[in-house]
Amino acid sequence: MSAAANENYNLKKGIAWILFSAFGFACMDLCVRMAGDLPFIQKTLFRNSIAFIISFTTLLTKSRSDKSVLHVEKGAWKWIVIRSAVGSFGIFGNFYALGIMNISDAAMLNKMSPFFAVFFSIFIVGEKPNLFSICSLIAAFTGALFIIKPGLDFSQTFPAIVAFIGGMGAGCAAACIRKVRTFHVNGMVIIAFFSAFSTLIALPFSIIYFEPMSFQQLLWLCGTGVFAACGQFGLTGAFYNAPAYKISVYDYSNIIFAAILGFIFLDQVPDQWSLIGYIIIIGAAVAVFLRDLKKHQ
Repeated sequence: MSAAANENYNLKKGIAWILFSAFGFACMDLCVRMAGDLPFIQKTLFRNSIAFIISFTTLLTKSRSDKSVLHVEKGAWKWIVIRSAVGSFGIFGNFYALGIMNISDAAMLNKMSPFFAVFFSIFIVGEKPNLFSICSLIAAFTGALFIIKPGLDFSQTFPAIVAFIGGMGAGCAAACIRKVRTFHVNGMVIIAFFSAFSTLIALPFSIIYFEPMSFQQLLWLCGTGVFAACGQFGLTGAFYNAPAYKISVYDYSNIIFAAILGFIFLDQVPDQWSLIGYIIIIGAAVAVFLRDLKKHQ
């Protein structure tokens, strides 16, 4: 097989994996909403604890044949802890919003994270954005305003603001991951530590504010953890098989999956302002994708 054919084959696998990841996270969002009126912290506990069990088991399996996967340089721990803290903040914001908003709106605001990653990379990684990156960030922020729809009804605006801040936390976490990767830390170590960290934060609040669950709710919450793990492993498989600049835009298929699932299971339909916001944010993402693709070519 030629080098070009091999690259094309890996690109197809990368796209397939990132679509699988996007669908997994959309199913996770649906499970969060279908779990009903439970404290969002309690929901995150299931998501993070199940993800920890899966990632930790995978890490132990890998370490049996290669002990080096467990090695973490001293300087990396600071950024692993910061990544876990801001990542937990992002998940809490996302899960809170998913219990109130249209799941496609919450998912879209969470997808602000790549743009915030550009902003936080200035301070964490030392990368200086160019004018194009700044313009794309402003465009994405404008699109987010259409989804948030700030107004006098604070009960409607507040969940959207929380989702937006959650996307900010996820973007900061992404910048921290880029910093951690400079220390050559195995990705599964980052996932396992983050899952354990967020589980420990959620545990005391889940005990204090615990709400009894039906068997059906328990199944939905277990589903959040399983589908979250599918999303994480899908991302790992995607970026293992293809470079980010070639496949990152396909991650926005998550919004389409979330909208379809929300319509089928929850009778949710995004309003016209949210649709405008989707178009602006996805348009900005596509513009960044095309520019990166042209630059690498």
